[in-house]
Order: sequence, then structure tokens, then C-alpha cells
Amino acid sequence: MRAPDFWRTDGALARGLAPLGAVYAWMVARNLERADEYRPAVPVVCVGNIVAGGAGKTPVAIALARQLLAVGRRPHLLTRGYGGTEVGPRAVDLDRHDAARVGDEALLLAAEAPTWVAHWRPDGAVAAVAMGADIIIMDDGFQNGTIAKDLSLVVVDGTYGFGNGRPIPAGPCREPASVGLARADAVVVVGDDRTGVTALAEAAGVTVLHAKLRPGPEAADLMGRKVVAFAGIGRPEKFFETLRACGARLVTTNAFPDHYAYGRSDVEDLLAEAENNEAVLITTAKDHVRLAADLRARVQVLTVSLEWRDPEQLPPLFDRIGVSV
Repeated sequence: MRAPDFWRTDGALARGLAPLGAVYAWMVARNLERADEYRPAVPVVCVGNIVAGGAGKTPVAIALARQLLAVGRRPHLLTRGYGGTEVGPRAVDLDRHDAARVGDEALLLAAEAPTWVAHWRPDGAVAAVAMGADIIIMDDGFQNGTIAKDLSLVVVDGTYGFGNGRPIPAGPCREPASVGLARADAVVVVGDDRTGVTALAEAAGVTVLHAKLRPGPEAADLMGRKVVAFAGIGRPEKFFETLRACGARLVTTNAFPDHYAYGRSDVEDLLAEAENNEAVLITTAKDHVRLAADLRARVQVLTVSLEWRDPEQLPPLFDRIGVSV
């Protein structure tokens, strides 16, 4: 789904849906309280969020995995595999699996480190440890109480924050921000903080880390070029803004629901649109892996990577769980 515009502000529709939001928040709290928590034999780092989608969890998880690999650790990544049919536990194989089976995020994670898809996360953790993991990084799962977390990082888009602060469906929050922050060890603010997240987190006594998404090397070829852009992510406008910042001339922008399963006709229509405008067709890495294999070569991709404002903040966090980074 795409986040509706009314989730940004506390208008009449949001207030009208508030009773349903209260029920949703109660159900999340009840499930956390009743969960039978499993503690793996290795530390677990959870990269989650409080709002639904679009915060930047996967780039943060990848950045942490790269840092751990660089110091000789053996991180395995654990995800539910949203959008895929695989129940797991299943080790993601880039040569055999596609997004329809394991989900788009799992494919991006598996390109960096061993990755497991498991709807029941404890099973994925057991499998990861059996295959040599000495630390597990969960992509999402902050509101999942079936597995114990040693370090929980809440990722927040600095330009969106917590939206209107109301729980789904009245707003974008999976739980009240104050409740989620009380369980967090740190908040990762991605991009400029335009919504006061830093002050809110610091008032709750939570460490705040700042980061930004840096466009990949493909950005150098976009300056002045006409592009037709499409994205099916939590907040497609973030991708379009990144393209503009790279100097691309956006002919059209095409927004699809998050995790959208592109059909051949979808892509062929977009390719025709680009050709008619003598433009390049471009999308995100997350969308690119959801395209049919024979169409990917005809669609350019703009990758991004996470860059910490102050990398020296990470070692003290990991010291809490006895891990040197």
C-alpha cells in the first residue's frame, strides 16, 4: 500500500478513524505482551521502525552488515520476506530465488551477507546460528515479540517523522511513538530532521544517530538527462526527489504501491513512455529486482547506500552487547 496523504496531518478523517487506531495499538501491545520470546545463542540486532514502511530499514541493515563483515564478524540477516511466498526458514539463494518467492528486500540483503527468510523468526535464527552466524541482524520485526533483541534501532525518515502520530488506520504508526521509543536503544534519523524526531527521542532518553542515503555511482550519468521514473516503495516521492537532486530532468513520475508486483504490461508501457520522450527509464534497486529478468536490462537503476554522520556513535552502542565494530 501507499501511505495516504492524510496520515501526515491530524485532520478530520484521522480523528474519525482514531477509535480503530486505538484498537490496532492495543492489539500490537497485547501481542508483544503475550509472545513467548525466544533468545538465540548469538546477539540479535533489530532494525525496525514505528511507522509503516518507507523509513530506510534495509539500507541501515545493509550498512551494519558491511561494518560487521569489515571487522571479521559473521553476520546473518533475518527477514520475514514480505511480498514473497516462502515461509521458511530458507537461506536466500540469488541464483535460484526471485522476489516472488522471497521478497524484494531479501534479495537486496542476500547480496551483502547470508540472509534467511522466516515467517516464524525464531526458526530463522536457529538456522542462522547452525550455519555459522555469530550475530543476527533483523530487517524489521520491532513489534514482533517472538525473538529477543539485544539491540533495537528504530529507523525514522527525517522528512516524515511519525506523520500525525496516530496508529493505523488513523495514521502511519504501528504503535504510539512514545511506546515504541521506550523499547528502543537508538533512533536512526535518515535525512534532515524536519519533524522534530531528534528532540522527541532525546526527551525519551534514546540515543540518536543521524544518517543519509547517498546515491550510487549511476548518479553521475543522470545530470541533465531526461528520465521517466517509477517506484513502488513506501514513499516514492523520496526517490523522485533524489533523482532531481542528481540533476536528472524528470519527464514523468510513476508511483506504485509498496512491494508492487510489476506485470510485463506495466513495464512495457513505461518503456514505451520513455522511448516516446527520448528518455531513460529508471527505478530503485528494490523495484528492479521485482522486474522480469529479461526486462531488467532495459531499465536503469539508481542504487543508494547509507552514510553515517558520526560513525563513532556506533561502537558504544555495540559495546552494550559485547560486540566490537
